[in-house]
Amino acid sequence: MSDFYDEVNFSYSSPRFRGILSRLWTLQINSLQDAIQEFDGNVARISDMHSRSLNAMDDALTQQNAAALDELVANTRMLSNQLRNRIQALAKQPTPPGQDARIRQNQTQLVRTRFMEVLQRYQEMERDYRARYRQRVERQFKIVKPDATPEEISAVVDDDDGQGGQLTSTTRYRESRLAYNEVQERHQDIRKIENTLAELATLFNDMDTLVLQQGEAIDQIEQSATRVEHDTEQGLKQTEIAVKHARSARKKRWMCFFIFLLVIAILAIVLGVVLGKK
Repeated sequence: MSDFYDEVNFSYSSPRFRGILSRLWTLQINSLQDAIQEFDGNVARISDMHSRSLNAMDDALTQQNAAALDELVANTRMLSNQLRNRIQALAKQPTPPGQDARIRQNQTQLVRTRFMEVLQRYQEMERDYRARYRQRVERQFKIVKPDATPEEISAVVDDDDGQGGQLTSTTRYRESRLAYNEVQERHQDIRKIENTLAELATLFNDMDTLVLQQGEAIDQIEQSATRVEHDTEQGLKQTEIAVKHARSARKKRWMCFFIFLLVIAILAIVLGVVLGKK
């Protein structure tokens, strides 16, 4: 695997190869943006279906809407998990050298931020409808038992099993049965919403972790660039010093050569004078 990455990094020196990688990267970014837009559209549709569920008066229509909502939530869950995995994989891709690294980090950050914005909007919408469903349970109980105490209301609203024992124990049997059925349905809706909120919290945490990892990667890139710049400066300084030393050494060699010639000339003159006198 390391040999492959070495080959990829080496190939970045080729303008043609860099162009191919850049186009592939752009295709990935565009595909992710389209998927996030689809995810955002699903969230809007889920909100609309929640609203229909709260306002539905017909049992058949209520069941039909609930089935469609369950299917849409499941598809949206699968899409959100795919987006999480794709963004994580994008952040782990080999980073090209130079300015391209910073550009890729920024684009990944933008995609991640957009995804987290939709996740947060999804969370807020689900919390809002969880509160509305709880209010609906409370209203149903008050219809059956107008003089209910706050403790009795809380017992029904917070009944995790959705059995509605407080409802079936009232004397208004017909109203209590209708309210009991709706309480059961709303408790199921609340549990589903809470499961969705737990899944969204996990996705959000995964994206937060990715932010920290990307920050560390950016720091490493910047530190590497700083080291390269420092090493380059030091290399240039050492080169300048070496050039100066080489010039100085050359000059000294020439000086030694001329001194040697001068000594030879002096010796020749002295020998000539001495031999001439003999």
